Amino acid sequence: MKRILAAIIAGLITFAGVYGLAASLNLTSDSLGAGTATVAACQAGALNATYASTYSATAPGYTVGTVTVTGLAATCYSKPYKITLSGAGNASLGEATGTTPASGTSFAATFSPAVAAASVTGISVVISG
Repeated sequence: MKRILAAIIAGLITFAGVYGLAASLNLTSDSLGAGTATVAACQAGALNATYASTYSATAPGYTVGTVTVTGLAATCYSKPYKITLSGAGNASLGEATGTTPASGTSFAATFSPAVAAASVTGISVVISG
């Protein structure tokens, strides 16, 4: 009986100690927010993106290793870009990133590894900054 009573008292003391420590935590709430902003395009005209497929014996089959973008305006010079090759269901097959050139109206992006040409159904280009 003494052991049971001692165990109950020890449990109550432990519970009270843990509860007291938890109550003394000084927690404050930080703010978390999200927002959206409309940004202007760096150029009004459309960009054109094309690729040429190359035969690969290791794939095997035709692959896309380079995408060429033309129609670049001077207002989009030296800005970061991302090009995505997409496949069925708009799934990403590969991405290439870089910085647009400081002059000229076109640039080429290299995909490594190359993407199976038969799987490519779309190209997306975004220039940010």
